[in-house]
Amino acid sequence: MSRTAFVTIAGRTNAGKSSLLNAVVGEKIASVSNKPQTTRTRITGIKNIDDVQLVFFDTPGLHKPINKLSEHMLDTVKQSVSDIDAVVFVMDCTKKINEQEIKLLKSMNESKMPVILVINKIDLLKSMDELAPIISYITSQIECQAVVPVSVTEGNGVDIVIDEIIKLSEESVHFFPDDMITDQSEKVLVGEIIREKLLMLLKDEVPHGIAVVVEEMKERDNKDILDISAVIYCEKESHKGIIIGKGGAMLKKASTMVRIELEDFFQIKVNLKCWVKVKEDWRNRENLIRSFGLSEK
Repeated sequence: MSRTAFVTIAGRTNAGKSSLLNAVVGEKIASVSNKPQTTRTRITGIKNIDDVQLVFFDTPGLHKPINKLSEHMLDTVKQSVSDIDAVVFVMDCTKKINEQEIKLLKSMNESKMPVILVINKIDLLKSMDELAPIISYITSQIECQAVVPVSVTEGNGVDIVIDEIIKLSEESVHFFPDDMITDQSEKVLVGEIIREKLLMLLKDEVPHGIAVVVEEMKERDNKDILDISAVIYCEKESHKGIIIGKGGAMLKKASTMVRIELEDFFQIKVNLKCWVKVKEDWRNRENLIRSFGLSEK
């Protein structure tokens, strides 16, 4: 009999949740950057191992909401930790676990939700001896199904996380085809890659005020080129100038990085065209949040 497990990946912003999802699935399906709040919606990743199908929900990081978009992001987290088989809670071992994290973990304990605690970024510790007091404190506060120290960037411990999740799988039919790695559309994946590159290249507040909508993806008749058209929305005219850059240099640099990654992903030449438009204060405008696909309501 085949088995499945539905798992939510949760934790504070920039703890490495999306990196863990990508490492588990074996493909890049979630945006990754060193800036907080990179993930805005619930992204589904699928991993098939023999007769076991693991379905992961990567969620936005825990943070203090500052606008309607961030409120939607936190709603997504709350919705994603119910009606599942387990939560993989990722924390950054270089930062002390905070009250918001403890509160969410205790609520999982109260609902009898199995928690696999993943302590990430152990490669940044001066000594592994630093792990013992971290684990001791957390396990004194909450009950964990397992505690797994990992370094996602170095690939250490990811296989142990997978093994712990498999232990929680139950007999069931598979809900997705065995060759499927995500339920995200290709347009959404492309939009996330564009936004990720802009997050990497831009500074301060500008990246968080960006939304990307891929309007068209179409292979040419001879199947040798994939044409992609995307619109990058920002909140201010001054931000538009920064995104485009002097003589279009910044947008060209980002587009080149995106094109290279997409050609590797799709295994086809890519003709990418990006436009930049202004939608003032869109992160506080419900209709725009919905139209950009950033609300599950």
